[in-house]
Amino acid sequence: MGKGGNQDEGATELEAPMPTFRWEEIQKHNLRTDKWLVIDRKVYNITKWSSRHPGGQRVIGHYAGEDATDAFLAFHRNLDFVRKFMKPLLIGELAPEEPSQDRGKNSQITEDFRALRKTAEDMNLFKSNQLFFLLHLAHIIAMESIAWFTLFYFGNGWIPTIITAFVLATSQAQAGWLQHDYGHLSVYKKSMWNHIVHKFVIGHLKGASANWWNHRHFQHHAKPNIFHKDPDVNMLHVFVLGEWQPIEYGKKKLKYLPYNHQHEYFFLIGPPLLIPLYFQYQIIMTMIVRKDWVDLAWAISYYTRFFITYIPFYGVLGSILFLNFIRFLESHWFVWVTQMNHIVMEIDREPYRDWFSSQLAATCNVEQSFFNDWFSGHLNFQIEHHLFPTMPRHNLHKIAPLVRSLCAKHGIEYQEKPLLRALQDIIGSLRKSGQLWLDAYLHK
Repeated sequence: MGKGGNQDEGATELEAPMPTFRWEEIQKHNLRTDKWLVIDRKVYNITKWSSRHPGGQRVIGHYAGEDATDAFLAFHRNLDFVRKFMKPLLIGELAPEEPSQDRGKNSQITEDFRALRKTAEDMNLFKSNQLFFLLHLAHIIAMESIAWFTLFYFGNGWIPTIITAFVLATSQAQAGWLQHDYGHLSVYKKSMWNHIVHKFVIGHLKGASANWWNHRHFQHHAKPNIFHKDPDVNMLHVFVLGEWQPIEYGKKKLKYLPYNHQHEYFFLIGPPLLIPLYFQYQIIMTMIVRKDWVDLAWAISYYTRFFITYIPFYGVLGSILFLNFIRFLESHWFVWVTQMNHIVMEIDREPYRDWFSSQLAATCNVEQSFFNDWFSGHLNFQIEHHLFPTMPRHNLHKIAPLVRSLCAKHGIEYQEKPLLRALQDIIGSLRKSGQLWLDAYLHK
């Protein structure tokens, strides 16, 4: 009887010990068909499961063979829920003598950053102000209404049309920042509600795809400014970025375009065409190819609403031209804001840094003001947003002084600049990279 009473306890004692692995072994499993990663010193085989990962298989695959603890904490709100899916993937743990960080990453920086994250949690900085986001949505809807009323009251002449286009471009840009909030799960505590509203905002208000955005944008956050991992630095041979890529192109005599003039033709094919041409085509094709019918339905609801609203004023062809003019204006806004924080920073191959250092190397801030916050959707706090992507944007300024102090402690540069200087630096960065390409092309 005593033996039976201790049956569960005995079974526990007889369980085989957890296999242990060294980093040397783990780092070998970083292939498309063989992926391991480490979270909190536990080793997981994600090879088969990665294709079912809600954030896309690429973003989780980018951490194959590495410690992914800080990325895991950064991207997920409900950790207890997510860990339920991790149990079947667990295959072992790090050997006791192995460091928690792979490839010689700075363990002290990692420890200090995790303490900073705990401080942010204690300060309730991951708790959102629902009124803030409600008012943001309201001002977008107000602009949509003002646009229609302008044409209804003043007619479809050139001046009302241009005014309306600028108002709608503004509402589209602001809707872009709002969908970004929901996409990062930074509004509601439950991920499900963020996903639902995200589909409404990006689909019904903008005519785009939530899944397309998620799969693309989370890769950018996971490995910012890393070639072959961050899609935002994949410029399809149109531009060369950073210092390594232009020199490599130059040495290999690659000249798809005259890159020494890229800071000039950027004005012609960068801001004007990204959204109306490249993004619009890519989004529609992605939804169709992947058979993402839910996102497609949301996008169709946007186009249906738009054409029902504006065909009475412009006809079918005129409404199509009107839509693309709005996209053209929005594209300028989007490109300048998104590039001022990244394109001017380090862009290179995988350096295998800790989470904190890698985000600081790839991001910079723009000075805070009411206009800068609104104009950029609080992406002027790009450093803090990249370190804490699920933190509501209205709290980013509160954690910024602590981030700056941590940078000072470890001798890491914390870049912050005026808005106009940040925009000018985009052109300066393109000019510098173009010159590096030309020098390598001619002399190496």
